[in-house]
Amino acid sequence: MKKILPALITGLLLSSATHADENPVTAEKLSDSVYVLFGQGGNIAASVGEDGIYIIDDQFAKLSNDIKKTISDLKPGSAEFVINTHHHGDHTGGNENFAKAGAHVIAHDNVHKRLEEKHGANSDYLPRISFGHDLKLHFNNEHAHVVHYAHAHTDGDSVIFFNNDNIVHMGDIYFNFGSLPFVDVDSGGSVDGILAAVNDVIKQIDERTIVIPGHGPVSDRSGLETYAKLVKKAKDLMLKAMQNNASLEQVLKADPLAELGLEYAGWLPKEKVTTLFYRSLK
Repeated sequence: MKKILPALITGLLLSSATHADENPVTAEKLSDSVYVLFGQGGNIAASVGEDGIYIIDDQFAKLSNDIKKTISDLKPGSAEFVINTHHHGDHTGGNENFAKAGAHVIAHDNVHKRLEEKHGANSDYLPRISFGHDLKLHFNNEHAHVVHYAHAHTDGDSVIFFNNDNIVHMGDIYFNFGSLPFVDVDSGGSVDGILAAVNDVIKQIDERTIVIPGHGPVSDRSGLETYAKLVKKAKDLMLKAMQNNASLEQVLKADPLAELGLEYAGWLPKEKVTTLFYRSLK
């Protein structure tokens, strides 16, 4: 089982230690027009082509200049669109900076609602384009399909399918560290929603599909299937421990997730994961 990097303590994930100092944001080519950018925060996908540039997620405000530089090294210019996979700050922190540079931010309606609650009605952090179930972006000879999955990691999660390039960006529905996800129950997330989303994506992709997780290294269908089995096993262990109307304190004492033998991040210890799974499944 892969160990979770110490950088998780801050909730800001680095794809590898080599990315940390000399190159705060680095790019890996996935296809002729799609790249993944690693830095601090959620993984960024960048579509680069004849029509211009757009990105999926934008990490933290302090990294905006580094992200812009990395993108401009791929193709001169700036991002015309930013798609937010959900509202968390490690994925939307650069919204304001990119909006002021001319980008149009796109996200689900619930992302707009939650960012408005945090930043105010007239903030540049807010998406200028929001949608309900899905949206398509016809750009760079690709028809990117942005699909909302309700009550997964949050209530505003989107998965982006690059059908021509056979690439999918999962956002934080998929944490690729051999660990359990952060179920943001307070933001409408749920264990069942995560499983439903992951299983739905698995049905739509093949063994050649490149899967970009919200955090961690690039994966594939097999990796996503392994993740689904892990989350399902954790759910089953929790439900067994929750029988006979067991209280949260009783479940924490029983420590049902110990059977999985996982490592946990400092910011997301096993007790917190257990508590969030309990609240979601109760």
